[in-house]
Amino acid sequence: MATGPSRGVSRTVLPGGLRVVTEFLPAVRSVALGIWVGVGSRDEDENHAGATHYLEHLLFKGTERRTALDISAEMDAVGGEMNAFTAKEYTCYYARVLDVDLPLAVDVLSDMVTSSLITPKDVDAERNVVLEEIAMNEDDPSDTVHEAFTAKLFGDTPLGRPILGTTDSINAITREQIHEHYLDRYTPEHLVVAAAGNLDHDVVVELVRQAFGPTLKRTAEPAAPRLGGDQVGQPAGTGTTLVSRGIEQANLVLGCEALARTDDRRFALGVLNAAFGGGMSSRLFQEVREKRGLAYSVYSFAGQHADTGMWGIYVGCLPSKADEVLAICAEEITRVVDGGLSDAELDRGKGQVRGSIVLGLEDPSSRMSRLGKSELVYPALEPVDEVIAAIDAVSHDDVREVAEEILTKPKALAVVGPFDDASAFGV
Repeated sequence: MATGPSRGVSRTVLPGGLRVVTEFLPAVRSVALGIWVGVGSRDEDENHAGATHYLEHLLFKGTERRTALDISAEMDAVGGEMNAFTAKEYTCYYARVLDVDLPLAVDVLSDMVTSSLITPKDVDAERNVVLEEIAMNEDDPSDTVHEAFTAKLFGDTPLGRPILGTTDSINAITREQIHEHYLDRYTPEHLVVAAAGNLDHDVVVELVRQAFGPTLKRTAEPAAPRLGGDQVGQPAGTGTTLVSRGIEQANLVLGCEALARTDDRRFALGVLNAAFGGGMSSRLFQEVREKRGLAYSVYSFAGQHADTGMWGIYVGCLPSKADEVLAICAEEITRVVDGGLSDAELDRGKGQVRGSIVLGLEDPSSRMSRLGKSELVYPALEPVDEVIAAIDAVSHDDVREVAEEILTKPKALAVVGPFDDASAFGV
Protein backbone atom coordinates (compact mmCIF):
# COMPACT_ATOMS: atom_id res chain seq x y z
CA MET A 1 0.00 0.00 0.00
CA ALA A 2 1.44 3.34 -0.99
CA THR A 3 0.44 6.97 -0.79
CA GLY A 4 1.56 9.43 -3.41
CA PRO A 5 3.94 12.36 -3.00
CA SER A 6 2.80 15.28 -0.88
CA ARG A 7 5.34 18.09 -0.99
CA GLY A 8 7.97 15.45 -1.59
CA VAL A 9 6.71 13.02 1.09
CA SER A 10 5.71 9.46 0.15
CA ARG A 11 4.69 6.48 2.30
CA THR A 12 4.47 2.74 1.62
CA VAL A 13 3.46 -0.09 3.94
CA LEU A 14 5.20 -3.37 3.12
CA PRO A 15 4.01 -6.85 4.16
CA GLY A 16 4.47 -7.44 7.86
CA GLY A 17 3.55 -3.85 8.66
CA LEU A 18 6.95 -2.30 7.85
CA ARG A 19 6.54 1.35 6.92
CA VAL A 20 8.78 3.23 4.49
CA VAL A 21 8.44 7.02 4.51
CA THR A 22 10.59 9.29 2.37
CA GLU A 23 10.95 12.94 1.47
CA PHE A 24 12.55 14.03 -1.79
CA LEU A 25 14.91 16.99 -1.37
CA PRO A 26 16.23 17.91 -4.83
CA ALA A 27 18.72 20.53 -3.64
CA VAL A 28 21.08 18.09 -1.86
CA ARG A 29 23.45 15.32 -2.93
CA SER A 30 23.02 13.21 0.20
CA VAL A 31 20.44 11.04 1.92
CA ALA A 32 19.71 10.69 5.63
CA LEU A 33 18.36 7.26 6.50
CA GLY A 34 16.91 6.10 9.80
CA ILE A 35 15.38 2.87 11.04
CA TRP A 36 13.06 3.83 13.87
CA VAL A 37 11.89 1.29 16.41
CA GLY A 38 8.75 1.86 18.46
CA VAL A 39 10.38 0.89 21.73
CA GLY A 40 12.02 3.08 24.35
CA SER A 41 13.11 2.85 27.94
CA ARG A 42 9.57 3.42 29.21
CA ASP A 43 8.59 0.05 27.70
CA GLU A 44 10.88 -1.83 30.07
CA ASP A 45 9.80 -3.65 33.19
CA GLU A 46 12.14 -3.82 36.17
CA ASN A 47 13.73 -7.05 34.89
CA HIS A 48 14.64 -5.34 31.62
CA ALA A 49 15.70 -1.90 32.93
CA GLY A 50 18.33 -0.53 30.55
CA ALA A 51 17.78 -3.28 27.97
CA THR A 52 16.68 -0.96 25.17
CA HIS A 53 19.80 1.19 25.34
CA TYR A 54 22.04 -1.85 25.93
CA LEU A 55 20.56 -3.43 22.81
CA GLU A 56 21.27 -0.28 20.82
CA HIS A 57 24.97 -0.79 21.59
CA LEU A 58 24.89 -4.48 20.75
CA LEU A 59 23.42 -4.07 17.29
CA PHE A 60 26.72 -2.53 16.19
CA LYS A 61 28.68 -5.61 17.31
CA GLY A 62 28.05 -7.85 14.33
CA THR A 63 25.66 -9.96 12.27
CA GLU A 64 25.97 -13.22 10.35
CA ARG A 65 27.23 -11.23 7.35
CA ARG A 66 29.33 -8.55 9.04
CA THR A 67 31.67 -8.18 11.99
CA ALA A 68 31.65 -5.01 14.06
CA LEU A 69 34.68 -3.83 12.09
CA ASP A 70 32.94 -4.57 8.78
CA ILE A 71 29.96 -2.43 9.82
CA SER A 72 32.08 0.61 10.62
CA ALA A 73 34.58 0.08 7.80
CA GLU A 74 31.95 -0.12 5.08
CA MET A 75 30.45 3.19 6.15
CA ASP A 76 33.84 4.85 6.63
CA ALA A 77 34.88 3.76 3.14
CA VAL A 78 32.18 5.97 1.59
CA GLY A 79 32.55 8.87 4.03
CA GLY A 80 29.23 8.05 5.66
CA GLU A 81 28.13 8.88 9.19
CA MET A 82 26.35 6.28 11.32
CA ASN A 83 25.10 6.22 14.89
CA ALA A 84 22.06 5.50 17.07
CA PHE A 85 20.20 6.83 20.08
CA THR A 86 17.65 5.57 22.58
CA ALA A 87 14.87 7.77 23.96
CA LYS A 88 12.04 7.19 26.40
CA GLU A 89 9.60 6.17 23.66
CA TYR A 90 11.63 5.13 20.60
CA THR A 91 15.04 4.06 19.33
CA CYS A 92 16.70 5.17 16.09
CA TYR A 93 19.60 3.81 14.02
CA TYR A 94 20.66 6.33 11.44
CA ALA A 95 23.16 7.07 8.71
CA ARG A 96 23.92 9.87 6.30
CA VAL A 97 25.60 9.11 3.00
CA LEU A 98 26.03 10.41 -0.52
CA ASP A 99 22.94 9.68 -2.60
CA VAL A 100 24.82 7.08 -4.66
CA ASP A 101 25.67 5.17 -1.47
CA LEU A 102 22.09 4.84 -0.23
CA PRO A 103 21.91 1.11 -1.18
CA LEU A 104 24.86 0.43 1.11
CA ALA A 105 23.31 2.37 4.00
CA VAL A 106 20.00 0.53 3.66
CA ASP A 107 21.78 -2.82 3.57
CA VAL A 108 24.04 -2.14 6.56
CA LEU A 109 21.36 -0.67 8.85
CA SER A 110 18.78 -3.31 7.90
CA ASP A 111 21.31 -6.08 8.50
CA MET A 112 22.04 -4.70 11.97
CA VAL A 113 18.39 -4.34 12.93
CA THR A 114 17.18 -7.70 11.61
CA SER A 115 20.18 -10.01 12.07
CA SER A 116 22.20 -8.96 15.10
CA LEU A 117 23.96 -11.90 16.77
CA ILE A 118 23.98 -10.55 20.33
CA THR A 119 26.60 -13.06 21.41
CA PRO A 120 27.35 -13.68 25.10
CA LYS A 121 30.90 -12.45 24.48
CA ASP A 122 29.66 -9.15 23.07
CA VAL A 123 27.13 -8.74 25.86
CA ASP A 124 29.87 -9.11 28.46
CA ALA A 125 32.26 -6.77 26.64
CA GLU A 126 29.63 -4.08 26.05
CA ARG A 127 28.43 -4.24 29.64
CA ASN A 128 31.57 -2.36 30.67
CA VAL A 129 31.00 0.24 27.97
CA VAL A 130 27.45 0.91 29.16
CA LEU A 131 28.65 1.15 32.75
CA GLU A 132 31.27 3.68 31.64
CA GLU A 133 28.56 5.70 29.92
CA ILE A 134 26.49 5.71 33.12
CA ALA A 135 29.55 6.81 35.09
CA MET A 136 30.26 9.57 32.57
CA ASN A 137 26.72 10.93 32.95
CA GLU A 138 26.96 10.77 36.74
CA ASP A 139 30.18 12.80 36.55
CA ASP A 140 28.28 15.60 34.76
CA PRO A 141 26.17 17.44 37.37
CA SER A 142 23.94 19.03 34.72
CA ASP A 143 23.00 15.55 33.46
CA THR A 144 22.60 14.25 37.00
CA VAL A 145 20.25 17.04 38.07
CA HIS A 146 17.95 16.50 35.08
CA GLU A 147 17.84 12.74 35.79
CA ALA A 148 17.10 13.47 39.45
CA PHE A 149 14.31 15.87 38.49
CA THR A 150 12.69 13.34 36.14
CA ALA A 151 12.88 10.66 38.83
CA LYS A 152 11.32 12.99 41.38
CA LEU A 153 8.56 14.07 39.03
CA PHE A 154 7.55 10.66 37.67
CA GLY A 155 8.71 8.44 40.52
CA ASP A 156 9.78 4.81 40.28
CA THR A 157 8.04 4.24 36.97
CA PRO A 158 9.48 3.38 33.55
CA LEU A 159 9.15 7.04 32.56
CA GLY A 160 10.93 8.17 35.71
CA ARG A 161 13.86 5.76 35.42
CA PRO A 162 17.02 6.63 33.47
CA ILE A 163 17.25 5.58 29.84
CA LEU A 164 20.65 4.02 30.43
CA GLY A 165 19.47 1.93 33.36
CA THR A 166 21.42 1.88 36.61
CA THR A 167 24.69 0.26 37.58
CA ASP A 168 22.74 -2.44 39.42
CA SER A 169 20.32 -3.14 36.57
CA ILE A 170 23.08 -3.31 33.94
CA ASN A 171 25.18 -5.63 36.09
CA ALA A 172 22.17 -7.89 36.66
CA ILE A 173 20.70 -8.11 33.16
CA THR A 174 21.47 -11.26 31.16
CA ARG A 175 22.04 -12.00 27.52
CA GLU A 176 18.78 -13.97 27.47
CA GLN A 177 16.79 -10.99 28.76
CA ILE A 178 18.31 -8.65 26.18
CA HIS A 179 17.74 -11.16 23.36
CA GLU A 180 14.14 -11.64 24.49
CA HIS A 181 13.66 -7.87 24.34
CA TYR A 182 15.13 -7.87 20.81
CA LEU A 183 12.91 -10.67 19.49
CA ASP A 184 9.79 -9.18 21.07
CA ARG A 185 10.22 -5.57 19.95
CA TYR A 186 12.24 -5.54 16.72
CA THR A 187 9.50 -6.84 14.46
CA PRO A 188 8.40 -5.18 11.17
CA GLU A 189 5.13 -3.77 12.53
CA HIS A 190 7.11 -1.77 15.10
CA LEU A 191 9.66 -0.46 12.59
CA VAL A 192 9.72 2.61 10.36
CA VAL A 193 12.31 3.22 7.67
CA ALA A 194 12.56 6.96 7.10
CA ALA A 195 14.74 8.69 4.53
CA ALA A 196 15.16 12.24 3.27
CA GLY A 197 17.38 13.65 0.56
CA ASN A 198 18.08 13.13 -3.12
CA LEU A 199 16.18 9.89 -3.54
CA ASP A 200 13.45 8.07 -5.40
CA HIS A 201 10.74 6.65 -3.15
CA ASP A 202 10.13 3.52 -5.23
CA VAL A 203 13.83 2.74 -5.28
CA VAL A 204 14.05 3.09 -1.50
CA VAL A 205 11.04 0.79 -1.06
CA GLU A 206 12.62 -1.88 -3.23
CA LEU A 207 15.95 -1.61 -1.42
CA VAL A 208 14.17 -2.02 1.92
CA ARG A 209 12.09 -4.92 0.62
CA GLN A 210 15.22 -6.77 -0.46
CA ALA A 211 17.16 -5.95 2.71
CA PHE A 212 14.43 -7.11 5.09
CA GLY A 213 13.70 -10.19 3.00
CA PRO A 214 12.20 -13.09 5.00
CA THR A 215 11.19 -10.89 7.95
CA LEU A 216 8.38 -9.46 5.79
CA LYS A 217 6.63 -12.82 5.31
CA ARG A 218 4.59 -12.55 8.49
CA THR A 219 1.10 -11.05 8.47
CA ALA A 220 0.73 -7.92 10.57
CA GLU A 221 -0.52 -4.37 10.41
CA PRO A 222 1.65 -1.40 11.44
CA ALA A 223 1.59 -0.77 15.17
CA ALA A 224 -0.60 2.18 16.09
CA PRO A 225 1.18 5.41 17.03
CA ARG A 226 1.96 5.83 20.71
CA LEU A 227 -0.76 8.20 21.89
CA GLY A 228 -1.11 7.15 25.52
CA GLY A 229 0.72 5.65 28.44
CA ASP A 230 0.61 4.57 32.04
CA GLN A 231 1.19 8.01 33.58
CA VAL A 232 -2.40 9.16 33.09
CA GLY A 233 -3.96 9.62 36.50
CA GLN A 234 -0.66 9.18 38.32
CA PRO A 235 0.14 12.03 40.73
CA ALA A 236 3.30 13.93 39.87
CA GLY A 237 6.05 14.04 42.45
CA THR A 238 6.73 17.19 44.44
CA GLY A 239 9.23 18.32 47.04
CA THR A 240 13.01 18.34 46.94
CA THR A 241 15.55 15.69 46.04
CA LEU A 242 19.23 16.34 46.81
CA VAL A 243 22.27 14.68 45.27
CA SER A 244 25.14 15.78 47.49
CA ARG A 245 28.36 16.35 45.55
CA GLY A 246 31.58 18.09 46.53
CA ILE A 247 31.55 20.43 43.52
CA GLU A 248 31.93 24.18 43.11
CA GLN A 249 28.51 24.89 41.62
CA ALA A 250 24.91 24.29 42.59
CA ASN A 251 22.83 22.75 39.79
CA LEU A 252 19.09 23.29 40.19
CA VAL A 253 16.02 22.13 38.26
CA LEU A 254 12.65 23.43 39.43
CA GLY A 255 9.53 22.34 37.58
CA CYS A 256 6.31 20.42 37.31
CA GLU A 257 4.22 18.11 35.15
CA ALA A 258 3.08 19.69 31.89
CA LEU A 259 1.43 18.74 28.59
CA ALA A 260 1.35 15.61 26.47
CA ARG A 261 2.81 15.63 23.00
CA THR A 262 -0.49 16.03 21.14
CA ASP A 263 -2.15 18.52 23.50
CA ASP A 264 -3.34 21.50 21.45
CA ARG A 265 -2.07 23.85 24.17
CA ARG A 266 1.53 22.83 23.45
CA PHE A 267 1.90 25.73 21.03
CA ALA A 268 0.94 28.26 23.69
CA LEU A 269 3.28 26.61 26.18
CA GLY A 270 6.07 26.67 23.62
CA VAL A 271 5.64 30.41 23.04
CA LEU A 272 5.41 31.06 26.78
CA ASN A 273 8.51 28.98 27.45
CA ALA A 274 10.52 30.76 24.77
CA ALA A 275 9.64 34.20 26.13
CA PHE A 276 10.08 33.16 29.74
CA GLY A 277 13.41 31.35 29.55
CA GLY A 278 14.28 30.36 26.01
CA GLY A 279 16.90 32.87 24.97
CA MET A 280 19.13 35.79 25.91
CA SER A 281 16.19 38.22 25.78
CA SER A 282 14.02 36.01 28.00
CA ARG A 283 12.88 37.08 31.44
CA LEU A 284 14.95 34.49 33.25
CA PHE A 285 18.16 35.30 31.43
CA GLN A 286 17.69 39.02 31.91
CA GLU A 287 16.74 38.83 35.60
CA VAL A 288 19.16 36.14 36.76
CA ARG A 289 22.21 36.67 34.58
CA GLU A 290 22.15 40.09 32.98
CA LYS A 291 20.79 42.21 35.84
CA ARG A 292 22.22 40.32 38.81
CA GLY A 293 25.06 38.18 37.45
CA LEU A 294 23.93 35.23 39.56
CA ALA A 295 24.40 32.46 36.99
CA TYR A 296 26.19 31.65 33.77
CA SER A 297 23.58 29.16 32.55
CA VAL A 298 19.87 29.68 33.15
CA TYR A 299 16.96 28.60 30.97
CA SER A 300 13.49 27.06 31.01
CA PHE A 301 12.47 23.99 29.06
CA ALA A 302 9.46 21.91 28.10
CA GLY A 303 9.38 18.22 27.21
CA GLN A 304 6.53 16.06 25.97
CA HIS A 305 5.68 12.37 26.06
CA ALA A 306 2.66 10.50 24.78
CA ASP A 307 0.58 10.94 27.92
CA THR A 308 2.29 13.65 29.94
CA GLY A 309 5.12 16.15 29.87
CA MET A 310 7.31 18.38 31.97
CA TRP A 311 8.17 22.03 32.30
CA GLY A 312 11.08 23.33 34.29
CA ILE A 313 13.88 25.80 34.93
CA TYR A 314 17.57 24.93 35.05
CA VAL A 315 20.13 27.14 36.80
CA GLY A 316 23.80 26.63 37.55
CA CYS A 317 25.04 29.06 40.21
CA LEU A 318 27.29 29.47 43.23
CA PRO A 319 26.00 27.39 46.15
CA SER A 320 25.71 30.53 48.29
CA LYS A 321 23.37 32.07 45.70
CA ALA A 322 21.01 29.09 45.31
CA ASP A 323 18.32 30.43 47.62
CA GLU A 324 18.36 33.85 45.97
CA VAL A 325 18.16 32.35 42.49
CA LEU A 326 15.25 30.09 43.44
CA ALA A 327 13.42 33.06 44.94
CA ILE A 328 13.84 35.05 41.72
CA CYS A 329 12.58 32.08 39.67
CA ALA A 330 9.52 31.81 41.90
CA GLU A 331 8.89 35.55 41.57
CA GLU A 332 9.12 35.40 37.78
CA ILE A 333 6.74 32.45 37.64
CA THR A 334 4.21 34.39 39.73
CA ARG A 335 4.66 37.48 37.60
CA VAL A 336 4.01 35.69 34.31
CA VAL A 337 1.02 33.82 35.76
CA ASP A 338 -0.51 37.05 37.07
CA GLY A 339 0.35 39.33 34.18
CA GLY A 340 1.08 37.23 31.14
CA LEU A 341 3.50 38.45 28.48
CA SER A 342 3.90 41.87 26.92
CA ASP A 343 3.15 42.32 23.22
CA ALA A 344 6.87 42.37 22.46
CA GLU A 345 7.49 39.20 24.47
CA LEU A 346 4.62 37.40 22.74
CA ASP A 347 6.00 38.35 19.33
CA ARG A 348 9.53 37.31 20.29
CA GLY A 349 8.28 34.01 21.68
CA LYS A 350 6.40 33.23 18.48
CA GLY A 351 9.37 34.21 16.35
CA GLN A 352 11.76 32.09 18.35
CA VAL A 353 9.59 28.96 18.17
CA ARG A 354 8.76 29.52 14.51
CA GLY A 355 12.38 30.09 13.58
CA SER A 356 13.70 27.11 15.51
CA ILE A 357 11.24 24.80 13.74
CA VAL A 358 11.94 26.07 10.24
CA LEU A 359 15.71 26.36 10.67
CA GLY A 360 15.73 22.92 12.24
CA LEU A 361 14.34 21.44 9.04
CA GLU A 362 17.04 22.80 6.75
CA ASP A 363 19.00 19.54 6.49
CA PRO A 364 18.13 15.96 5.47
CA SER A 365 18.79 14.48 8.92
CA SER A 366 16.19 16.66 10.63
CA ARG A 367 13.71 16.00 7.83
CA MET A 368 14.27 12.27 8.23
CA SER A 369 13.77 12.52 12.00
CA ARG A 370 10.50 14.37 11.49
CA LEU A 371 9.20 11.56 9.29
CA GLY A 372 10.24 8.75 11.63
CA LYS A 373 8.95 10.36 14.81
CA SER A 374 5.65 11.31 13.20
CA GLU A 375 4.97 7.69 12.25
CA LEU A 376 5.69 6.43 15.76
CA VAL A 377 4.24 9.05 18.10
CA TYR A 378 1.84 11.34 16.23
CA PRO A 379 -1.57 10.62 14.66
CA ALA A 380 -0.28 11.99 11.34
CA LEU A 381 2.53 14.01 9.80
CA GLU A 382 1.70 17.63 10.54
CA PRO A 383 2.45 19.97 7.61
CA VAL A 384 4.98 22.60 8.61
CA ASP A 385 2.69 25.37 7.39
CA GLU A 386 -0.04 24.18 9.78
CA VAL A 387 2.39 24.09 12.70
CA ILE A 388 3.56 27.63 11.90
CA ALA A 389 -0.06 28.79 11.64
CA ALA A 390 -0.83 27.28 15.06
CA ILE A 391 2.13 29.14 16.56
CA ASP A 392 1.13 32.42 14.94
CA ALA A 393 -2.42 31.98 16.26
CA VAL A 394 -1.30 31.90 19.93
CA SER A 395 -2.90 34.81 21.76
CA HIS A 396 -2.34 36.54 25.09
CA ASP A 397 -5.37 34.66 26.44
CA ASP A 398 -3.87 31.34 25.35
CA VAL A 399 -0.61 32.14 27.14
CA ARG A 400 -2.36 33.25 30.32
CA GLU A 401 -4.52 30.13 30.36
CA VAL A 402 -1.63 27.74 29.92
CA ALA A 403 0.45 29.64 32.49
CA GLU A 404 -2.39 29.39 34.99
CA GLU A 405 -2.89 25.69 34.22
CA ILE A 406 0.75 24.55 34.21
CA LEU A 407 3.01 26.99 36.05
CA THR A 408 0.85 27.06 39.17
CA LYS A 409 1.16 23.32 39.75
CA PRO A 410 3.06 22.09 42.84
CA LYS A 411 6.75 21.97 42.01
CA ALA A 412 9.50 19.39 42.24
CA LEU A 413 13.07 20.56 42.86
CA ALA A 414 16.25 18.64 42.13
CA VAL A 415 19.56 19.89 43.52
CA VAL A 416 23.08 18.66 42.80
CA GLY A 417 25.78 20.40 44.77
CA PRO A 418 27.76 20.72 48.01
CA PHE A 419 24.79 20.56 50.36
CA ASP A 420 23.92 18.22 53.21
CA ASP A 421 20.25 18.88 53.89
CA ALA A 422 17.46 18.89 51.31
CA SER A 423 15.05 20.51 53.77
CA ALA A 424 16.92 23.78 53.36
CA PHE A 425 15.32 24.13 49.94
CA GLY A 426 11.60 24.73 50.27
CA VAL A 427 9.41 24.53 47.18
